[in-house]
Amino acid sequence: MNGPELTPLPKKPFSWTPIWIFAWLLTLCLIVSDLHISFGALAYAYRDIIEYFGRYTSPDFSDLPKYLKLLFQTVATAFWGTLIASVVGFFLAPFAARNLSSGPKVYRIAREMLNFMRAMPDLLLALIFVASLGLGPFPGVLALGVHTSGFLGKFFAESMERIDRGVIEAVSATGASRAQVVMYAGWPSILRESLGYILYIMDRNVRMASVLGLVGAGGIGLELHDTLRMFRYDESAALIIVILAAILFFDCISTYIRGKLT
Repeated sequence: MNGPELTPLPKKPFSWTPIWIFAWLLTLCLIVSDLHISFGALAYAYRDIIEYFGRYTSPDFSDLPKYLKLLFQTVATAFWGTLIASVVGFFLAPFAARNLSSGPKVYRIAREMLNFMRAMPDLLLALIFVASLGLGPFPGVLALGVHTSGFLGKFFAESMERIDRGVIEAVSATGASRAQVVMYAGWPSILRESLGYILYIMDRNVRMASVLGLVGAGGIGLELHDTLRMFRYDESAALIIVILAAILFFDCISTYIRGKLT
């Protein structure tokens, strides 16, 4: 007598791993071919790279008070740039939100203004403002303010578009004007989220303010540019450490505050 018939095992599932590995290798080969990357040249140059970075192994902090003063100037540049972006975003965001804008044309104009500001790189704006206004932190403030206005305005507008329609209708039913609807239904609904965005942009602007100094926009970046140009690598190393320490500090503070807001 035969025993009970066993149910056949299910088929082994198809594995995509070999295909993904092949695709990644093919992509890597195409990148190397298209960019003309020479691994031989990289291997030959590694000694020069190590020798160059070896010049930064003895940071000179003898002018630390000066560096901290320049760092304060850089942070102030980031702060004022963020403040300009916050004000511009505050006024443009309601016009760029579909549910609060006064019409399709106004909505499109506001959106395109934000797109334009966001599309203009910080460095390009800094070069333009430095050429027209001269060296110093003010061109950096304007460059950061204009560029990040596009980001904050977009963030604010998209947050407003997610507001519950019932909240807007409830305020409108009281006879409130469009501006009153924005102030009493729009901004209170996204206040915590907007503060998180502003902190993120401030954190980002501290980093960029250091870079903008390399094109003459003042602050610690300008001093770093001068020391690199004069081959004073010990001072450059100290400046880089100060910049990195400040960026890490503001990143931790920003992350902590954003965590408290959520």
